[in-house]
Amino acid sequence: MNLLDILFLALLQGIAEFIPVSSSGHLVLAQHFLGVSAPGIAVEVVLHLGTLAAVLAFYAKDIISLAGGALRLRKPELTLLGLLAVASIPAGVVGMLFEKALERLFDSPLAVSLLLVANGAILFWGGRARAARRPDPQGPGSPPGAGPALAAGLAQAVAVLPGISRSGSTISALMRRGVGPVRAARFSFLLSIPAVAGAGLLQAVHGFPPGSPSISMLAIGFLVSFLVGLASLAVLLGVLAKGRLWLFGAYCAAAGAACATAVLSGV
Repeated sequence: MNLLDILFLALLQGIAEFIPVSSSGHLVLAQHFLGVSAPGIAVEVVLHLGTLAAVLAFYAKDIISLAGGALRLRKPELTLLGLLAVASIPAGVVGMLFEKALERLFDSPLAVSLLLVANGAILFWGGRARAARRPDPQGPGSPPGAGPALAAGLAQAVAVLPGISRSGSTISALMRRGVGPVRAARFSFLLSIPAVAGAGLLQAVHGFPPGSPSISMLAIGFLVSFLVGLASLAVLLGVLAKGRLWLFGAYCAAAGAACATAVLSGV
């Protein structure tokens, strides 16, 4: 894998990890239609850690406040931590129980294309929620209730499928349960931190295989995914604030249908 491959994958990761169009689905389709090389464990881990760093930087104030409040045993912060912990369980269970079946889906461009269409439907569904089109009665820092948090956790479990966006499905589920878009995005991205950090650290502990790209190339990939991720987060919040989540839904539906047609045509 050369530097251009890593730059392309870093751009893809930085954009599609936060813009709700499914980074995993786009990677599968890029490999099929564009001949993009599979990223390999080292590149995959580093690029995911780059976008994780973008979340940590973007929500640094919230994270510091959350940690400080929890250490002081303040109820709001402890409640939010509890909701994040419970909402993290479904995806972990699904990932462990269906690991082999999920791996097979990553080898099927047709399945991923159809799931991308389904992702478009999810975004339309979320974008039509009342919460997406009216002021949030709660402050942007307020945690969602137990019901919305569980809905987000279940949505995150569905998003282990390639082609289903984690951010899009969790934000849509929260908005359908009455959580405003900015507050929904905050909970969604805080929810992503333990999952991404845990997976990345687990891979790093096992070490990178021989033949992995050099440290300098990996560092460039990390930096690009980090910077593009920050920009993508800002774009997503701007779109959510304007109640236009459906724009991403339209893209996913059209792109998924076009890719499915191309695969069935033998392309």
